[in-house]
Amino acid sequence: MELSDHPARTARTPNEALARLIEASGMSHHALARRVNDLAEQAGIASSYTHTSVVNWTRRGMVPRPPIPAFIAQVLAEPLGRPVDPAEIGMAQAGQSADRVGLDFHRDVHQAVHTATRFWSTVHRRTFVTSAFAVGAYSTPVTRWLAVPTDADAAHRGRNRVGRQDLEALWTAAAAAQRSDSKYGGGTRTASTAAAFLNERAIPLLHADCTDAVGKELFAGTAELARVAGWSALDMGHHALAQRHFIQALRMARAAGRLDIGCHVLTNMALQTILRGYPDEAVDMVQGAYDRARHVAAPRVLAFAKLIEARAHAGLGDARSAAGALASSEQLLERADTGQGDEPAWISYYTPARMAADAVEIHRDLGLPVAALRWNNRATPMSTNDFTRSVGLRMTVLATAHLQNRDLDQALAHGQRAVIILSRVRSTRATDYLAGVVRAMAPWHRDPRVIDLSRRAHQAITFSANSVAI
Repeated sequence: MELSDHPARTARTPNEALARLIEASGMSHHALARRVNDLAEQAGIASSYTHTSVVNWTRRGMVPRPPIPAFIAQVLAEPLGRPVDPAEIGMAQAGQSADRVGLDFHRDVHQAVHTATRFWSTVHRRTFVTSAFAVGAYSTPVTRWLAVPTDADAAHRGRNRVGRQDLEALWTAAAAAQRSDSKYGGGTRTASTAAAFLNERAIPLLHADCTDAVGKELFAGTAELARVAGWSALDMGHHALAQRHFIQALRMARAAGRLDIGCHVLTNMALQTILRGYPDEAVDMVQGAYDRARHVAAPRVLAFAKLIEARAHAGLGDARSAAGALASSEQLLERADTGQGDEPAWISYYTPARMAADAVEIHRDLGLPVAALRWNNRATPMSTNDFTRSVGLRMTVLATAHLQNRDLDQALAHGQRAVIILSRVRSTRATDYLAGVVRAMAPWHRDPRVIDLSRRAHQAITFSANSVAI
């Protein structure tokens, strides 16, 4: 493909916004044109822009054909040390609806960084919160990652240099956000800082100068931070926002050349797909994630993928496939717990206790309450202080399993404990689970104990929805 200096459209009004940013960046017209040509060449596009082209863009208001406006914005972002959107330089591209921001998964890493930058710098917009989850939006990202899960080179140029402290800051922020999310839900201030950190710290680093080795570490840390941001959004019921974070996390994992991180992100995407009611699609996603990473990822990463596959099969009512995937997860987890190899810290949350808790839910979903309760008896207790939300969710699942077993007394006991625990949590997912317990108790709705639990559950749900983030 070749792009000449002919514009996509011609305007008579000078582009003062672009002129101001060029002046602020300190770049000459020659340097800007040369850097745009470099990015175009890296994207497989032949171009020959000169200082005259820049004059045409600024003084005559000419707008080159896409994706050149995105490249101009990216070039200016480097010296400015912050994200720049094509709209900010007066070159908003036709057909780039705000509703699609964050859904693209570009083959070219430079365009991918631009897409991530645009999304994370505008993630506060309400449209991302109110948009609907679309399972079809995962088709292209999943296909492209499965086809080419790693990029060849992560080096890039910029004004500032990425340092070791910068990389450590990304992982520290991701770990802190995940701990807060696990304890008190995705609505806490600490959990929600992951998205802000992406905008304020990760974006400038993605436009800084680094070698291939440092670039891969940078992309890896950014991928994990985006995954945590996605999970926190999911936990608060913002599924379209979570979907965009996950897509960008998967793209960053590919840029990092990290199959294990990509597998983990894609497994999270599959779990979201299950929760939104598409278990059939989730089976394909998580099986692909597992197969792509099975020879390189740590056993615990693969074990988690098999667990989510079991949950997807349960959602389809396929007990045999669910049992097979769960058995594989258990075996891999045993290898992880007895092995001597290093495992990434970001998967340490997947423990035998977590597996058993999910196994209870899997068998509950299959309508097998006796098996569900048997799995619960095998599980070791989880710390309420460290895993507040997880323990509360586990109580709701146990309550509904006991109801399937026609044991109202045990269901009430676990339901009451769930209300107490989840009253401390900021999580839409947790309130949905509480509401599920109340619905499951409908056959006993005249029982005074059920009436009382229903009242307390609704109070907890209302408090969680209206409370201020911790």
